[in-house]
Amino acid sequence: MNERPVDDVADEVEEAAPRRGLIAALEVIAEEAPADGMTLLEFTHALGERAFGLMLFALAVPVCIPLLYGIPQIVSLPMIAIAVQMAMGRPEPWMPRRFGERRLSRSGLIQMANGARKWFGWIEAVARPRLLLLSGPTAERVVGAVFVVFIASILIPFPATNTLPGIGIAMASIGLITRDGLLVLAGLAIGLVWITLLVVGIAVFGPAFIDLFKDALKSLLGLG
Repeated sequence: MNERPVDDVADEVEEAAPRRGLIAALEVIAEEAPADGMTLLEFTHALGERAFGLMLFALAVPVCIPLLYGIPQIVSLPMIAIAVQMAMGRPEPWMPRRFGERRLSRSGLIQMANGARKWFGWIEAVARPRLLLLSGPTAERVVGAVFVVFIASILIPFPATNTLPGIGIAMASIGLITRDGLLVLAGLAIGLVWITLLVVGIAVFGPAFIDLFKDALKSLLGLG
């Protein structure tokens, strides 16, 4: 495979995203990534650094994959940094270099693109502008603050704590990108249900709740 400069990948993403959608852009990045992968800074540059929702969706996709370890922990801290900036009302996202130097493998990028298509392709297809007040600048700041809570739950050092908040962030991010307030509401609802479940479950069952949830998730996915 011929490796291509990140700038070339970014140009191809700019052509693909408007024509075929955000997920197509992720597929271009994964297909054209160098053999040794990309740093997070290179990845966000390839995305075009166009919007908070765009970056958070891309970083949330691997977080959604059930029972996946490693990548969610790599991207969660940069996600918090981006969500905090979003809550502060910054006009565009910025990533600290110590986060941006973390490397995503090419296989991880491919898994990210495949997961985006599998889990969110249909959502992107039905998204449309509606309830615009929920995707405007003020709402974006509120959503950013809520995202910080969702991402903080991903950092809890227990297995199986990343999937539901990741889905909530990804869905709400698609809503922000497409100005679909209904999707923003749906994503926030999923994440808030998980936070409530996590707090109540740990309060009632203690750390054993995580094992119970993990076993239930494996059974649901047919992995048990």
